[in-house]
Formats: sequence, structure tokens, C-alpha cells
Amino acid sequence: MTVQTEILNLIKQAKTIIIQRHQRPDPDAIGSQLGLAEIIQASFPDKKVLAPGKQYHGFDWLGQMDAVTEADYQDALVMVLDTANQPRIDGEFYQAGSALVKIDHHPNDDAFGDPQWVDVEASSTSELIYQFYAAFKSELTLTADAAKLLYAGIVGDTGRFLYDATKPSTLRAAAALMEAGADATAVNRIEDTITLPVARLSAYVYEHLTQLDSGAAYVILTNDIMDSFEIGDASTAGVVPLPGRIDTVKAWAIFVQQKEGDFRIRLRSKGPSINGVAKLHDGGGHPMASGAKAKDQAEIETVVRELDQVARDYEKEV
Repeated sequence: MTVQTEILNLIKQAKTIIIQRHQRPDPDAIGSQLGLAEIIQASFPDKKVLAPGKQYHGFDWLGQMDAVTEADYQDALVMVLDTANQPRIDGEFYQAGSALVKIDHHPNDDAFGDPQWVDVEASSTSELIYQFYAAFKSELTLTADAAKLLYAGIVGDTGRFLYDATKPSTLRAAAALMEAGADATAVNRIEDTITLPVARLSAYVYEHLTQLDSGAAYVILTNDIMDSFEIGDASTAGVVPLPGRIDTVKAWAIFVQQKEGDFRIRLRSKGPSINGVAKLHDGGGHPMASGAKAKDQAEIETVVRELDQVARDYEKEV
């Protein structure tokens, strides 16, 4: 029995299914979460399907999160999507169900859940959800809304098919989702649109980016800087890819100060593997895209040195 079959059997057996994703979500987290919820609800109308998590205004176009209580988890099948480790799960009751399933495309450093379906070669968890549907087309229903959600997740995690994780299977999935009703032009336009404050912050990032001889680069966005642009951490996703557009930048870090004073680190790369650096600083992720934390300026300087060394080592290998 394949893990996908095992997951489908659990879905069929459950009366209540609660689908969760990671904190500070991106389009793939919400797209896969709400896309799977839509597929299950359309396929099994009698089941109770809930998708909890914090609602972010910027993602209202994808859908609304459900409110849940601990009582909802009694005898429920809980499915956690696009979440590498348990501290990142958005929701406190995920262990209160009768079964816990993990579906993800990040390295499986925290092997929670049984069964687990983790494919690090997949472009996104949304692509995995499409594969799940495609494997059981005769039993599952893919609505136009579900197709839009999964397409949005794939587009988000591939940078509109720019990143290395884009495979032929990714494009085939995207094409099938378009055929199922996803409006690719509308989704692409929404995901490419930024607000005026983000546009101004983008100019700041380019102006203040520090690039080292190794090809490593970084910028620090303090609370004072963020306040001056009237922008919050949730809106910084739009500036994360920017340093990678510079031809001499190989790997980069964007340090975003949190209200508590520590820093969220967004690490990206066009070649050097940077998830090892992330793991040293309470983080992790993909070799080319990871996240971490820095408690103060001293730890920022440590991360920069490590990123510089990774970029230098990569230069020796190529």
C-alpha cells in the first residue's frame, strides 16, 4: 500500500478532518491547505472539513481560515501540510486528534506524523496535493477553486517557475490545474503585485544591500526602518527575491527585526547550499531557501560570516 493510499483511506474513515499549515504562511502553505480542504469537501460532502490558522489580509483572495476549538479535534483526522517542524505549526491542538498525517516537501528533520508523505524533490506541497488528486481521480473531485488554490501555491513556491525546484512534473501539474479552471493570468498578476510601501522598501533594499567579495550579500531591516515605510514583517516577502536578481550575488540574507527585538532571517541562494547555516540558528529549510533566527547584532554578524564562508566554498567547487 502506498502512503497516498493510506492517507486516502484515513480521509474516507474520518468524519472530521482538520488541515493545518505553518505560521507566517506563504501562498503554498495556504494554497495546499485550502486546496486540499476544497478537494475533500467536494469529494465527501458529508464530512466536516476545517482549515484553521491566523487570517492574513494579504491572503484574503485565497480564502478564509476556520475557527476551531479543542473539542473539534475529538476523533478527528489531523493533516499538517507544508510544515517542516512542529514548533512552526499554526495551532495548538494538532496532537489532540485520532491520527496525524504530515504532507510536506521540506527536509524531514522533524519526523512527526504517521503516515508521513515527504518529497523534497517536489516544487511545493501544492504540487503534492495535485499529485494526490491525480492518483485518485476516479474518487476525488477537483473544483475550479481548488485548482486556483493549488496553482497559486505552485506559483508562489517556484517564483513563477523561476527556481530550480521547477521540474517537468511541475509544469504538467500547472497546465492540468489551468485546464481544471485556475485563472493563471489572474493568479500571476496578484502574486506579482506589490503595494507602494513595499516598492519603496525594495528601493531601500537595493540601496543598502551589502555585498561581499564571495558573492554573499545581506541587508538588515530594523524596526525603525520598517516603521519608516509603514510596513510590517508580513509584507517583507516581496523583497526577499530582490538580491538574487543581481548577477554577482550568489547567496543572501535578509534580517527582519521583530517587535520583541530579535531578527527573523530569510536565506536564499542561487547555488551555495544555505540550509546548513539556517540549522545553526534555530532554523532550516531547503538548500536554496531557508529561514532562521538571530537574537542580536552579534548573531547577525556570525550568520554573515557563515554565509560568506559557504559562498567561498561554493566558488572553489564550481
